[in-house]
This record gives sequence, structure tokens and C-alpha cells, in this order.
Amino acid sequence: MLRTQKVRLSPNSHMQMALNDLCNYRRYCWNNALATWNILYEAYCLNADDNSKPNQRLVRNELVVNKADWQYSLSARTLQLAVADLGTAWQNFFDQAQSDWGRPKFKSKRAPRQSFKTDRAKLVAGKLRLDKPRDVTGWYDIRFNKQCDLSGDLKSVSIYRENGIYWACLNLEVTIKPKVKTNQVTAVDVNVGHLNYTLGVLKTLPLKLMHLYSRIKFYQRQLARKRQVDGKQATKMKAYLAMKNKLQRDYRKVTDCQHDLMHKFTTMLVTQFDTIVIEDLAVKEMQMTHVASKGLHRSMFGYF
Repeated sequence: MLRTQKVRLSPNSHMQMALNDLCNYRRYCWNNALATWNILYEAYCLNADDNSKPNQRLVRNELVVNKADWQYSLSARTLQLAVADLGTAWQNFFDQAQSDWGRPKFKSKRAPRQSFKTDRAKLVAGKLRLDKPRDVTGWYDIRFNKQCDLSGDLKSVSIYRENGIYWACLNLEVTIKPKVKTNQVTAVDVNVGHLNYTLGVLKTLPLKLMHLYSRIKFYQRQLARKRQVDGKQATKMKAYLAMKNKLQRDYRKVTDCQHDLMHKFTTMLVTQFDTIVIEDLAVKEMQMTHVASKGLHRSMFGYF
């Protein structure tokens, strides 16, 4: 099966520039492919007899033919995988049963997260080696922030930059031993702040998370006050940027804490029980109420 391992990267200054260029190139390919796809789709809707329906191959060939010289110094797989992902997004557009149904949108360079994908990376001596484009010198392997279990065959890797930190999601093909049958049955009842099951209670809002939420509330108020006093000039001040970094750091801690809590709990359920009974809830509709929407979001109903 495929197991996704998320690790933090520690690239040198040269590879940081290379990763930034690949993130920008992925966004450029996506936007160009989406613009081409929209034009072809509009032409197909106006006259289906003379125009063929757009697909991945047609759009990819259009972009490859119109390639600029500077694009050859970047990975060709970035363009191909961007078009493939756009094809999947466009297919989902015609399926309204999708939870996040909607027409594909253009990527913004102001988005806090920028990413790209490749399936030609390798793991060499505990480091990540990306596919080197032709006529490029000074290409280095990327170190991981800490040692982790990366056993398995690497199929693809998604690298993204968020708040100046680089992360990699490695898709590893591994062999999993069959689960030992326990013949045990359990039921899980989700509530705001805790999850009840047959062996006890799991607190989804422990004291550590509540402390982080109180700090987030403080930082948000301070930033809002600075914007109210200084307007747009506040966003360029060092004190404002420093406090914004603290806010983003606490948000990242909250996410890591929640994911760690939920992964351990679900792993325990799957390991110890063969049958798990849960209630069917319309989480998105429940979050539309202003009474308990924040508690529902923080209790991770949908994530569970």
C-alpha cells in the first residue's frame, strides 16, 4: 500500500532558490493550463461539431508546443503533473456529489502555501534528491530536519513552502502485515470537546490546546489593533511581522497537536477492534450554526 510520510526539509540557500523557482513554475503551469482549458471548453460548448472536448493530452500538447526557452531549465514533470492534477479537478467539476465541488480556480502568488510535485525524486543516503534539469549546475541533495523511518519505494513527492518552512510529503510503497483479528466491537460517540467509546473518553480539547487557543486570541487582537491604528503601513513594520510569525507558529502547533491526537486514537481503534460503529453526521451543515461551530471545528468531527 502507499504510505504518506510528512517530513520537514532543511535545504541550503541554493536549493531554497531552486524550490522557490519550482513552486512558481508549478503555479505558472497550472494557470496557463487552466486558461487554455477554459478557452477550449468554451469553444467546444459553442460548436461541438468543429471543436473537440478538452482533455489532459490536448492541453499538455498545447503547452509543450508553446514552451519558452527558460522553461527548459526546470523539471518537465512539473508541467505534466500540473496538467494531470488539473484534469482530475476538472473531472470533479462535473460531479456535484464532491464535498468541495466547484470549478477549478487560478493559483495566486500571494497564497500562504506554494507547492509543486514530482515523481522522479530519489532517496539517497538519507537525503532527498530531486530530478536535475538539463544544463543546470550546482544541484545538491536536500537534508531532512530529523531522522525518520523512510523505508519503502518512493513513488512521488509533494513539496510545499509555508511561512518560510519547507515540507515534503513522501508517497512510499510499503508492505503491511495483515491485521490480527481481535473479534472486538466498539462504538464511538462524538461530542464537543471529547469522544466517547467503549473503553473510555478521549479529550479533543486538552489544556495544552486551550492554552494555545488563548495565545492565538491574544495575538489576533494585537494584530487587529495595529492594523486599526496604522492601517496598511502596519503590515510592513517589524513588530507586526514578528507577532504574525508567532501567531502562525501557534497555529502550526495546534495543527500538529490535533493531528497527533487523532492519529493515535484512530490507530488504536483499528488495531484493537475489528468492528467500529460511528454515527452519521452532516458536519458541514452542523457548522453553519453560530452556536457551536467553533467547538465543532476544534473537536475535529469532520477530520475524525
